[in-house]
Amino acid sequence: MPNIKPDRTSGSIRFASLGDIAPETVIAHMSDARMSVHMPLLDGPWGQDDYHRFMAAKDAYWQRDGLGHWAILVDERYVGWGGFQNEGDDWDYGLVLRPECFGLGLAITRKALNVACNDPRIEYVTFLLPPTRMHLRGLLRLGACFVGHDGEVFLKYRLDTPLPIVR
Repeated sequence: MPNIKPDRTSGSIRFASLGDIAPETVIAHMSDARMSVHMPLLDGPWGQDDYHRFMAAKDAYWQRDGLGHWAILVDERYVGWGGFQNEGDDWDYGLVLRPECFGLGLAITRKALNVACNDPRIEYVTFLLPPTRMHLRGLLRLGACFVGHDGEVFLKYRLDTPLPIVR
């Protein structure tokens, strides 16, 4: 994959269907050993069965809620996946980027939060982050506040919507 500079603007970011991405691309992404550092629920390399379970779960959220996770493309290249997942009263936002694309997180998150701000069902967004996540300035700058722990594995932050998205 060619290098993608972290300073890209949101104009080059596009959300697409996860089903549009070749299974082997998603499997390679999720099998990268560097992913498990920040994904405590990831327990090793993926295979076809893992991919199919993942896609079935993601499709189920879209069917149930009309919103879910997207493939994220920058300059039409797959850089990861992310989006919203309804969990009871919470709309959790998740973002799983290829390691070489980690610097794109804030720009992608801003674009995704614009979707949330325009959805009347979403009064706030939650972020579940592993304790290994050390760089939180961007999230805090957006106005997210720490609200506690979600189980033993994640730190939980909340961001009220609608909010102005600073570019």
